[in-house]
Amino acid sequence: MSSPGLNHLEDYRRYGRQMILDGFGLPGQVALQNTSVVVVGAGGLGCPALQYLAASGIGRIGIVDHDVVELSNLQRQILHTEQRVGMYKAESAAQSLKALNSHLTIDVHITALTSSNAVSLLSEYTVILDCTDNAPTRYLLSDTAVALGKPLVSGAAQKFDGQLCVYNLNNEGPCYRCIFPKPPAPESAGTCEETGILGAVTGVIGTLQAMEAIKIITGLHDGKPSLLIYSALSVPPFRSIKLRSRRSTCPACGEDGMKQGQIQDNDYVAFCGGGPPDWVKLGLVPGDKDSRVSAKTLNDVLSSDGISHVKVLDVRPRTEFGICHLPSSINIPLRELAADPSSSFSAIQGDGVKEVYVVCRLGNDSQIAASTLCERVALGKDHNVVVKDVIGGLRAWTRDVDPRFPIY
Repeated sequence: MSSPGLNHLEDYRRYGRQMILDGFGLPGQVALQNTSVVVVGAGGLGCPALQYLAASGIGRIGIVDHDVVELSNLQRQILHTEQRVGMYKAESAAQSLKALNSHLTIDVHITALTSSNAVSLLSEYTVILDCTDNAPTRYLLSDTAVALGKPLVSGAAQKFDGQLCVYNLNNEGPCYRCIFPKPPAPESAGTCEETGILGAVTGVIGTLQAMEAIKIITGLHDGKPSLLIYSALSVPPFRSIKLRSRRSTCPACGEDGMKQGQIQDNDYVAFCGGGPPDWVKLGLVPGDKDSRVSAKTLNDVLSSDGISHVKVLDVRPRTEFGICHLPSSINIPLRELAADPSSSFSAIQGDGVKEVYVVCRLGNDSQIAASTLCERVALGKDHNVVVKDVIGGLRAWTRDVDPRFPIY
């Protein structure tokens, strides 16, 4: 047998199906065996990426994630199980990968990636995979990849859509800052919990991230930077966009680009306008006692004899209203109410209605809706109608009134 070869005799059988591919062969497999890849984020994107990287024979895999497994993760984060709810995701993923391929070397990093540890954590690996879901970490990963001279395989997924891109490719391709020089406002960058996600979409993008890494390592990548757009509901579902070369004035990868020592001096959260809003906490703000009531108070009102004078308005999207709602509540989505508050108020007013209680999922949209209606009521002839909203929304209703009411 010629040298170099694979470390274990059984690896020839394990990886034979890909080694017989033209252009791959034994050299490709040996390259995978001798390479290290780090995956930042062991969630919806990281799980399928890790699974296929491990199965392909990558010699060393790093997993960076400080979060724990939750029940809501299992719909898309396929390396985790019901028995591991509450376990650190990095540890859970490592257990699954070891069960798949016992020869793997796995580094488990149970820590949040920050500007102070990014260079030291990522410098040991050949390829970096960005499987995160927030802007500050994306900019941090891109700047670090540029400073270290490593390719960054970045994925994103939301609702029915996803995208894939390799940044800093061959030290000539653009970085994340080249394509997105300004970050989005924190309140506009929704999470999967807020906007929803079809689990298989993260599977598609995460698997493609693994594919890009394998192509880079084995020399099969054409070296041309492009952005791949995926939409599960479109025909065809994939669209590729050719990317421009890196900008010479880019503060990260330009002529006066960022050096390793400069990474720790940057506040990426501040650059992105602060951290993501805590919508649960914001929805629990008591506010004016005359305009916000507790879920228990609403329950008392609905249990009283004056129920005929009360109307419950649910301002969640119609799809969410269809999942669960309070009995006798009516649904006018916030977007429709804000567009035409007069018609919305007329629809809920009815005969003898004196009190309107507005509910939503967490208690944020209901504040906006109640404020909008109060302005309409104050300006119109129906000023005797009282409009209030529920602190904490339907989540609070489950916690404080009816534990059988679904949380999603």
